[in-house]
Amino acid sequence: MAGSMKDIKLRIKSVESTMQITKAMELVASSKLRRAKQRVENSRPCFELMHSTLADIAENNTDLSSPFITARPVGRSCYVVIAGDRGLAGGYNSNIFKTAAAHMQDRPRCILPVGKKALEQFQRRGDEILSRDFALAEEVGVSECFAMAKLLAEGYLAGSFDEVLVVYTNFVSMLTQSPAVLRLLPITAPVRERGGAPKQLTLYEPNCEEVYNAIVPEYLAGLLYGALCESVASELGARRTAMDAASKNAGEMIEALSLNYNRARQAAITQEITEIVAGGEG
Repeated sequence: MAGSMKDIKLRIKSVESTMQITKAMELVASSKLRRAKQRVENSRPCFELMHSTLADIAENNTDLSSPFITARPVGRSCYVVIAGDRGLAGGYNSNIFKTAAAHMQDRPRCILPVGKKALEQFQRRGDEILSRDFALAEEVGVSECFAMAKLLAEGYLAGSFDEVLVVYTNFVSMLTQSPAVLRLLPITAPVRERGGAPKQLTLYEPNCEEVYNAIVPEYLAGLLYGALCESVASELGARRTAMDAASKNAGEMIEALSLNYNRARQAAITQEITEIVAGGEG
């Protein structure tokens, strides 16, 4: 009985240590999440401005023939997959990989992984890696997104791949994160509305096509940065939820173990009293 009580007590201490770690990780994730949500909100105006400028050029210039809006048969795709650098985030990483695998199927492709888990996943699968320069998602900032955008734009223009897609996670709320696939290239030009009042035309120097082609990498960088911000916030939200659940489970386990310990202790005391009484009667 004494051995059993000692084992239970050691188990309680072990679970309490684990609970301290999960609580600390939950607090860290909560602290980082506030900054990540603010970064998501701050990144949206830049993207919206770029998007409206591209739409305005495409809609108001009938002679625009940029290769970035010219669809072509897709022989090979390039996927930018944004995942985390570590685990302990519930189903965050596994959900993004399931979404990517369902969309890719068996089509010819290359992968631009962002995050340590993404690099490990696609190296293990044997996929062609376009670049390993963005293996740590927490170190990817605006300048790295511009480098990614330049790499993707150059590869698309060179014909290395015929479309570019990003697989990331939308931050819906603290409890909900939604994996998504967004096509970056070719860009879908807005459909010109027939009739109505003509819009005021803008003069672009040297011409609208060169201005459009110059803006596209900036636009891609904005999209990638926005997707990265959404993914980082989603990872932190998933980790906070997972660590909160782990802390609650640890608390319930400690209660159950404490109950077993008290019962074992009570049984040991009862047995000792019984032995003392029996010895006195003898």
